[in-house]
Amino acid sequence: MEIKILFDNAAADKKFSTGWGLSYLIDGDILFDTGDKPKPLLKNIKNAGVNISDIKRVVISHDHWDHTGGLWALLKENPKLKVYGCPDFSKSFKKKVKAAGCELIENDSFGEIRKNIYTTGSMAGKYLGLYLPEQSLVLKTPKGLTVLTGCAHPGIINIIEKVRENIAGNIYLAFGGFHLGNSFKKTIAKILEKFKELKIEKAAPSHCSGQKAMDMFKEEYGEDFIEIKVGDTIEI
Repeated sequence: MEIKILFDNAAADKKFSTGWGLSYLIDGDILFDTGDKPKPLLKNIKNAGVNISDIKRVVISHDHWDHTGGLWALLKENPKLKVYGCPDFSKSFKKKVKAAGCELIENDSFGEIRKNIYTTGSMAGKYLGLYLPEQSLVLKTPKGLTVLTGCAHPGIINIIEKVRENIAGNIYLAFGGFHLGNSFKKTIAKILEKFKELKIEKAAPSHCSGQKAMDMFKEEYGEDFIEIKVGDTIEI
């Protein structure tokens, strides 16, 4: 499988725009999140040589502006898209998807959405002390399982442990927003310790993970640390 980085905080080339949020394209036809704004995402899609009509599914991790910002422009470009959300996403989100004429699929439990690609289903997270549902993606490859997270509001370790409960295989790569930007070094160190205990081979924290956490993961993982930049393609 391949993952194209279409939106994130840093870019591999000046022709790509960056911003707050993320958007990753899996095998050319499944988009995970849509960044914070439509124009930069559409620009990056074009510059990456991606045809929007080839995208069949959009999986939204959670209903926050920095993950849904480019969605509405995409739905105008390709109203045949299937949108995967969580049952507890806002009424306004659901209304806008249906108004665009797109099919809305609400994932409450762990399940396969395409061969070897799974959603964790809705997991309970918190943001500013309030309940926030979020789903993550799991890719099953010969190298093992890759876990893609939007912001990991339910907790990155909780997400990985749910994956391990539902599907057999080693965790090859944990990838995306880990939501550690405001965490103390001691907290990050405990998460790193757990990563090693769970034998996660490679790590690619990005977006809301925070520079402190990214530096600590890079120091711990060395050559097995993957830096995420818009325009890059990761083969797994």
